[in-house]
Formats: sequence, structure tokens, C-alpha cells
Amino acid sequence: LRMIKFMLFCAVARGVHALLVQPIGRLRNVRRCISMEIERPSAKGLTMELRTMRENGDVVKAHLQARGSSDLAIVDRLGELFELRAEAGRAQDEALRKRKELSAEVGKLIKEGKTNTDDLKAEAAHWAHVAAEKEKEKSEAESQVADLLPRLPNFLDDSTPSGQSENDNIVLRTWGQIDNGLQDPKWHDDLAIGLGGYDADAASRVAGARFSVLRGQVARLERAIMCFCLDQAVSAGFIETSVPLIVSRSTLEGTGQLPKFEQDLFRLATHQVGGQDAFLIPTAEVPLTNLFSGELISAQDLPIKLCANTPCFRAEAGSYGRDVRGLIRQHQFPKVELVSIVHPEDAHATHTHMLNHVESLLQQLELPYRVVQLCAGDIGFSAASCYDLEVWLPAQQAYREISSVSLCADFQSRRMNLRFRPPLSKDEKKKKVKTIFPATLNGSGLAVGRTLVAILENYQHPDGSVRVPDALLPYMGGLTHLRPPSASCNIVEKNEQVTAAT
Repeated sequence: LRMIKFMLFCAVARGVHALLVQPIGRLRNVRRCISMEIERPSAKGLTMELRTMRENGDVVKAHLQARGSSDLAIVDRLGELFELRAEAGRAQDEALRKRKELSAEVGKLIKEGKTNTDDLKAEAAHWAHVAAEKEKEKSEAESQVADLLPRLPNFLDDSTPSGQSENDNIVLRTWGQIDNGLQDPKWHDDLAIGLGGYDADAASRVAGARFSVLRGQVARLERAIMCFCLDQAVSAGFIETSVPLIVSRSTLEGTGQLPKFEQDLFRLATHQVGGQDAFLIPTAEVPLTNLFSGELISAQDLPIKLCANTPCFRAEAGSYGRDVRGLIRQHQFPKVELVSIVHPEDAHATHTHMLNHVESLLQQLELPYRVVQLCAGDIGFSAASCYDLEVWLPAQQAYREISSVSLCADFQSRRMNLRFRPPLSKDEKKKKVKTIFPATLNGSGLAVGRTLVAILENYQHPDGSVRVPDALLPYMGGLTHLRPPSASCNIVEKNEQVTAAT
């Protein structure tokens, strides 16, 4: 009887396994196969140029799909244009060859004293017309290429993880304690108003929504952050640079903001640059990187490391309704920008170095943060790989972006035709050596407005005062705390009484 029960148990167990476990295993295999099918191929060694659309169009499409882009038809059209241009070029060359032969034959006959050359002249004129038509076809194809190719984003680096949105980004590490002991932390705008240093109404009267007016000790704290970030950048080898705040359309095309994101920019209606539309800069990355647009530099000039503190201007047409409170999302905001132009072989090491530099700023300011690697569906247009640094805001109980550090590979340098000549050996000097497009990188070091927000919220006290981080004390003229105006007056009165008594 026991044996029969055991056999029945085994049969039931096998049945359950067949019904449940095996289908689950098959489902896992299906999922594994699906993930393998959507895994993007490596784009290593490929460049965003017309020939790539024809020869590696599938790779381009895979990277567009990974980004969530719907521009796949552009790749097919560019592949067609490659063939059309090539075919028109071949036909033009053939027509010019025939015209040249016929013209030579006409000349020979005339030298020989023969005058019956009308047919040959007519045929030569026909081929000249064909050559002109093919030139027109080629120019039209090139015009379409010039319009379509800049609309495609950069290839993704192999290190960039797959994912559809910011929810799929990978948190690499966190730093600092997010519990500052406050039971009900105040928002930064309430703190700044209480300190007498923030006037949103005045800004709205002067410039409209999403602008700010800072005064007194809050404005001084903002300036201290700028100076601290610039000094740290210079100490790290970046060259401080003052740049124009107005740039041309082609300049923005070079770094990738145009043509796709024009609605997020402020265009000037009454000013042009070299006959082109003029725009306010959305970031100092644009003028800094384009300082070398069209240049052929020496390998000895690399790396180039630049920094600048500028106001940045963004219309952000697609963000209305988001972050409407306080200083988080403004049309105008100060930012210290870092730009590196390096040999492609040094790109990833430089990316890590710039990330470490920005982390050191937040650590010196003792602001809790985390490092996030952006996935394919959340990464910027020009970036191949990107890290976001997100600072903790107690009032929001959330991490918010304070810096992005992006590796763009040769995407921007190709768009702006920035090249360098590699060092040559004695043998190589005798022959022509191909120039190289350098890698470009950029990062915020830091976004000053959001750093101000983070300090106000993380260093606040229950009485509404805010302690100044130790790293900023040298820039604050002896001010160790920001205090509400009434508290500041009381302290001054007490100091005067003590001095008088002494």
C-alpha cells in the first residue's frame, strides 16, 4: 500500500511539473530569445555619415529603436540618397567624358579644314545638358542629405544599458546621509523668501514666469557657489573661458541642439550671426565646443579642457506644468560647464575623470547624491554614454538631477568638422596621413541654481536659518549662516550692545 501511494505521488508530481514548471521554463526561454532579438548590435567603428546609412543601416535602426526613436524611415531614405547621388555622379562623369571626346573631335576636324561639324556639336551639347541635369540631381540629393542626416542622434556606446525611460536607469552608487533630522523640512523657495532673498513676483513682473530675482545673502550664496565651482575646475586643469551668450544656427547644429530641438531655444528676432538665425545659448557647452569648429589642430594640442560660468536660456516648450515651483526649472539659470576635447582613445578615461571631478564637488559641499547611468531610452541626443548626478532634496523627498556628464565620441566633432593631425613618424611625413575627429565630452560642474536649492534644503534649521557649507565659507565674507532678516537685526543689535559695553 505504501508503495502504491508513493507511485501515485510520483505520478502526480510529474504531472504538476509538466503542467507548470516546463511551461514556465519555456516562457523564460521565450523571454530570453526576445531579449536577444532586441539587443542592439555594437556600433563600434561606425560613424554617423551617409555611407553608414547604406552599408550598416540595420545597425543605425537598431540604435534608433533602442532610443525609442521613430525616425527609421530617415535611414532608408538616406540609403536611397546615397545610391542616387552615386548614380548621378557616375552618369555626370560619363556625360562629361563623352562631351570632352566630341569637343576634341570637333576641334580636330576644324583644324583639318572640315566645316561639317554641326552634328557633332549638337551631340556634344546634348551630353553637356545631360551632365548639367545630373549635377542638378546630385545637388538635390546632397541637399536632402544635409537636411535629414543631422536629425539622427548619436550611436550608443556599448556601455549604455538598454531601457525605455528614466525608470530603467541604473543607480551605480549613493553618497552621504539623506536624513538631516528635520521632521518637516521646508521647500527651498519658502526658505529663500523667509531669508528675504527670493522675489518671484518681481521676476514675473519684469520677465514673466520661470524667472527669478535673488537678493542679499541668498544672491551672495549663489555667487559663492559659482566661484567655488570655477576655482575647483581651474585647479583640475580646465581653462576658465568667457564666451558669447549669442550663437548662430550652425553653431547649435554643431553640438546637436539643432535642428531637432529648436522649440526649446530662444531665437532672437532682431539679430543675426553671419546671415544666420541667432539664439541665446542653452548651455556653455555650445560656444565652448564650437571654439574649434572647422579647425585642424595638432595632436599636441590635446587634451583641450575648458570651463565657463554663464547664464543658460531654455524655453523648454515641452515641460510646461512640470516643476513650476521655485528654482528647479527656470528659463534662465547659471551653470558652470566643463568641456573636454580628447583623442578618441582617451575618451572613456576622460569620462570617468570628469565624473569623479563633479562627485568631488558634491562631496566637498557635503550634499547627499547618487550617480545614475542613463539607459538608451533616456540618454541625450548627442551623447553616446551619460552619467547623471542627482542630489537629495529633503522637502521633495527625492533625488533631482544636478549634473550630467556626457561622452559624445566623435559625433559633435564630425558635425562641426573639427579634426586633428596625429603625430607622424619620419616615414609617415613623406606621405599623406588621414586626419582624425577627436572625441568631445561635456558636463555640468555644477548647475548653480540647483546647487543653491540643495544647500538651502539640506542645511536648513527649524528657525528658518541656513548654515553655509564649510567649502563655501572662504567666499562668504565671514558669513557662516543665512538668517531671516529679523534674526539678523537682533544679532546686530546684540553685537552693538556688547561692543558698547566693552
